[in-house]
Amino acid sequence: MDTRIQFRVDEETKRLAQQMAESQGRTLSDACRDLTQQLAEQQRQAMSHDTWLFEQVNTAFNKLDKGHAVFVSHDEAKSRMATYKNKIHNQGK
Repeated sequence: MDTRIQFRVDEETKRLAQQMAESQGRTLSDACRDLTQQLAEQQRQAMSHDTWLFEQVNTAFNKLDKGHAVFVSHDEAKSRMATYKNKIHNQGK
């Protein structure tokens, strides 16, 4: 079911926005609909990332609780990350 969104802007803003939309072969309603859909997609992506991060954190805590966590020093972590970055960087060549 579609829903209606209403908001107020001054006449000058509306006129200029309509001119810009028309210059692109669209209506102002089309432009507002596109922006709303883009914002909704950005929110979907943010929610998806939040879910993924939540799962990763829970997995890490489960490993810790079961005694399966492996800890490395800061220097070792930096070294591993540098190796990983170099591997990714060299894949593009």
